[in-house]
Amino acid sequence: MENIGALAILLAFCFAVYAIIGSLVGKWARRPFLALSAQRAVYSVWALLTSAVGILLYSLIKGDFRMAYVWATSNHTMPTPYKVAAWWGGQEGSLLLWSWLLSTYAAVIVFQNRRRFRDMMPYVVSVLMFTQTFFLILNGFVASPFKMIAAGRGIVDIGDGQGLNPLLQYWTMVIHPPMLYLGYVGFIAPFAFAIASLATKQPGDEWIKTTRRWTLVTWMFQTTGVLLGMGWAYAVLGWGGYWGWDPVENASLLPWITATAFLHSVMMQEKKGMMKVWNMVLVSSTFFLCIFGTFLTRSGIVQSVHAFSEGPIGKYFVGFLAIGIAGTVYLILNRLEYLKSESQMESVLSRESSFMFNNLILLAGCFAVLWGTLFPVITEAIMGEKISVDKPFFNRVNIPIGMFLLLLTGVGPLIAWRRSSFESLKRAFLWPAVSGVFVSAALFALGIRSFYALMSFGLCAFVLVTVAIEFFKGAKAISGKSGRNLLVSMFELTHRNTRRYGGYLVHVGIVILFVGFTGAAFNKDTTVELPQGGSMTLGAYTLHVVGFEEGENANYSWGRPKIAVTKNGEELPMMMPEQRFYFASQTPTHDIALRRRLNEDLYINYAGPGANNSNVILQVYVNPLVSWVWIGYWVVLFGTIICLIPSKTKLVFPRTEVVGMASKHAGKPTQVGTNENES
Repeated sequence: MENIGALAILLAFCFAVYAIIGSLVGKWARRPFLALSAQRAVYSVWALLTSAVGILLYSLIKGDFRMAYVWATSNHTMPTPYKVAAWWGGQEGSLLLWSWLLSTYAAVIVFQNRRRFRDMMPYVVSVLMFTQTFFLILNGFVASPFKMIAAGRGIVDIGDGQGLNPLLQYWTMVIHPPMLYLGYVGFIAPFAFAIASLATKQPGDEWIKTTRRWTLVTWMFQTTGVLLGMGWAYAVLGWGGYWGWDPVENASLLPWITATAFLHSVMMQEKKGMMKVWNMVLVSSTFFLCIFGTFLTRSGIVQSVHAFSEGPIGKYFVGFLAIGIAGTVYLILNRLEYLKSESQMESVLSRESSFMFNNLILLAGCFAVLWGTLFPVITEAIMGEKISVDKPFFNRVNIPIGMFLLLLTGVGPLIAWRRSSFESLKRAFLWPAVSGVFVSAALFALGIRSFYALMSFGLCAFVLVTVAIEFFKGAKAISGKSGRNLLVSMFELTHRNTRRYGGYLVHVGIVILFVGFTGAAFNKDTTVELPQGGSMTLGAYTLHVVGFEEGENANYSWGRPKIAVTKNGEELPMMMPEQRFYFASQTPTHDIALRRRLNEDLYINYAGPGANNSNVILQVYVNPLVSWVWIGYWVVLFGTIICLIPSKTKLVFPRTEVVGMASKHAGKPTQVGTNENES
């Protein structure tokens, strides 16, 4: 079986190389059948990698411990879902997941466009398969998941494996890595079409229209992956938080930031013919940051609980990044005359300027995170000593950036395209501004003194009122004409322009996320050692240790204190945080006890026995508003799905026409079937 898996990867590599050569030669020599055969080779790559994946999964589930990768990541006692998760729980398997997802994306792209974009598709296939070839080199020759454990001259079964890293034996890890990889890998779709557009000297923005949905779907996967990772860190690592500015966390955030900037600025290119070079840079940066994030987790240049062990593959990623970035920069510089803007920004008080500021602030945040992440690497290269920046650095830099982005989220819908008058802005900003000031003042009166917390809550109110007014105005207009109630009219309004109003819902989700993030300003925590019968108090909570239980199963042994909890004298359900010791890997982990509520979480981690074995060491946290982080994600997901639904009508405006909330439309739009390009 293992030989068949290794052979499948080798054959996939050969087909990928052929697809590159066949596509380019077929294009340049004008041999369409050769280009077509190259597209067929893409399907073959997918079929072969699917076979290799099937063999690896079968080996993991059945426990074929003759294979080194299976022995290192699985064992007989693990539940089946975690045996499946072992596919991406180690270096070699996760690289195979990357390759398989890339081949799946490539096959879908080729199938969808088999009769479209005949001029661009050979270059699209070449970019896809060039990246595929790189990962297949890693899969086949550097980090193969089908290596065997040898003893003397033979291959032996050594009984049982080490098992998956205990930190990864949690339900979100069955979902989190595939979602994150669907984001990482999926950004190659807009990148491939962008490069094809440059190669064919496309004067327009056809590649934008082609890849808009790809970008949005991929952004949704990336968002889901990041939030699931936050949930895993919160529930498993036991340190009481969900984001610690860890290098690998940062690596997943970087392409999300640039993709968010691209999704905003792409509207400028569609509507105004502006920012074409900027969009090329953004979509290319997003793809290369995905590769860079994959490199960070595997090279050993940064230390992280999320990273794989140090291996020899870092230099391969550096080579790929160098070649890819150099080629992309050359193409962009060589095609600048085809990327000229069709119009200019006319006023600072315009929606164009708000999009530009939004992009600049997002890129500033991206640079700050990248600089902080690489600072230890830079200092080691220059000074010979690693100097790490800590969580306060990232917070000091990124909290003001976040506040400005939150402000722009509310400002954007209130400003017209091209130019807005001070009078119209005064009318548009009145109620949102009053709401924000009122909320901040009310919270100050209630005793909140944190400047950033007051600012954040005020800006959240500002954005929510802005979005509510936009929905209300549109629904009221429909209700006045149709006689339907406001709720039905609001649904009709969203259906008529799903991209715009779905985007507003995404903004609402971002606001709710910020509410959850702001709660961190009021966190409380303590670490105590308590004897049996001892108690402690944190905030409104009193914890009393009333007993201790221990036991074991086939996978691990466990011990847990029984903690009686009261809040303001009211008795709450018993909480039992647990410490586990996994037999196969000889690794301890923590299973925290968590009481989730909308206002705050009570979070208890059993860190282990005290100096006297009858004592217990508890880490106790009271984390306000954390649940709003997870609620915000679901709203973001819902809004993104709305954006992906075709609109009921298509609004067609000339690119030079003024379209804005703070001014009247210059003319009556024409309704023409289903929507593809509405703003």
